[in-house]
Amino acid sequence: MGNKSLTFKLGELEINRLGYGAMQLTGTGVFGEVADRDNAKKVLQVAVDNGVNFIDTAEAYGPQFNETLIADALHPYKDSIVIATKGGFNRPGPNNWVPNGTPDFIRQNIEGSLQRLKVDVIDLWQLHRIDPKVNVEETLAPVVEAVKAGKIRYVGLSEVTIEQIKQVQEILPIVSVQNMYNLANRQWENVLDFTVEQGLAFIPWFPLASGPTKLEDKIKLIAEKHEATTAQIALAWLLKRSENILLIPGTKSVEHLKENLKASEIELSDEEFSSLSN
Repeated sequence: MGNKSLTFKLGELEINRLGYGAMQLTGTGVFGEVADRDNAKKVLQVAVDNGVNFIDTAEAYGPQFNETLIADALHPYKDSIVIATKGGFNRPGPNNWVPNGTPDFIRQNIEGSLQRLKVDVIDLWQLHRIDPKVNVEETLAPVVEAVKAGKIRYVGLSEVTIEQIKQVQEILPIVSVQNMYNLANRQWENVLDFTVEQGLAFIPWFPLASGPTKLEDKIKLIAEKHEATTAQIALAWLLKRSENILLIPGTKSVEHLKENLKASEIELSDEEFSSLSN
């Protein structure tokens, strides 16, 4: 892999494929304020200083604290920075996530995100989950409005099937899909392949899981050969898996952050890639 494939065009926006997911910069159970706010701000600033220009957050992280933190750390934003956020989850308590696709709630999420992130336009707004209790056309009506009003540039989906993607594409264009995907869990392989066909970005969440012992042993051997960490190998595998994959590993540690970003320098051989893929 040459450097040519370390960026991806999200619509008109050129993005470095190694980004940063801010979910961990919250309290326990992704609830409440992060314990060490100064450190959290530093992590975000160091990420940007080291070339990260894609940061992923959500209204539900905190809830709301995470978006405010990002603005506090990085506003006024550099021109190249793309901040992606999400809406569509109620948060009754730690580790508690309840889909809410009612139009009023979605509208509130969008308006709130604009204010908290201190932006006039959300670069990428993603529907966190499709709420099975609400017709998806109703859920997306305020999103369509916000796109028309210039408040949202691009729209993405999270944890969706191919059928759901097609259903949404009839309502409005999307540019990205964020599903769980990593070396150990490839249940969404068909969705990834579909996004490749469609020219959409695929943003795997939880990218660092290294999987069963058999796989861990393989990763360790390859990591030793590259003088790398197992996390770096897991990320390098994803970068090689498909050129539309945008990575958003999260961490509360500046040291881990820098380590994760070095994954872009690792070139797995085709043999190494396939031994991890099988």
